[in-house]
Amino acid sequence: MSLQNEQTPNIEAVILAGGMARRMGGDDKGLVTLNDQPMISHAINRIAPQVNQVVINANRNQQQYSQFGYPVLSDLESGYLGPLAGMITAMKHTKADLLLVVPCDCPLLPKDLSSRMLHTLVTTNAEIVVASDGKREQPVVMLIKPSLYQSMQAFLDAGERKIDIWYSQHHYQVTDFSDQPDAFVNVNTPEQKQQLAQKIAQ
Repeated sequence: MSLQNEQTPNIEAVILAGGMARRMGGDDKGLVTLNDQPMISHAINRIAPQVNQVVINANRNQQQYSQFGYPVLSDLESGYLGPLAGMITAMKHTKADLLLVVPCDCPLLPKDLSSRMLHTLVTTNAEIVVASDGKREQPVVMLIKPSLYQSMQAFLDAGERKIDIWYSQHHYQVTDFSDQPDAFVNVNTPEQKQQLAQKIAQ
């Protein structure tokens, strides 16, 4: 997304790679190879052209993640508290108007993700926009106002972890990507990785 006029908000993307990846046998999911590229490379290739800046949220292998050429942020809070902790870290760090949140394990993210979600946010005056594949909302694919970090921090401090419960407390809207049904297919197991590799190869 190019900045063609002053009305276009500055959007930063955070790619969440901070999880434990228990179902991948503990392998760092963003660095798992898919069709000769680390998984996070697929996410970067999809998202970087759509935003003004990219940051990576990672809690291990930071040196390897830094080699992709983007700032690497570790959770401000220790203990692998899940995606919310990574989002809060990015929200506190960013100077952008809006933060686009995506996971590192969705290699087929829409190439028009940012523009369509921004359109939803602007036309509905929402605080948060969540992506949907047409069947279900994708809680870790969101466009959010960084000023909401205090609300998210309070939610996390209360012991809550479910993102959809948090955003349902705010004015949120959904952008439907059912025209791209595979956009949010993610990789949690070696079997899913194999299936996705075949899909990408086709």
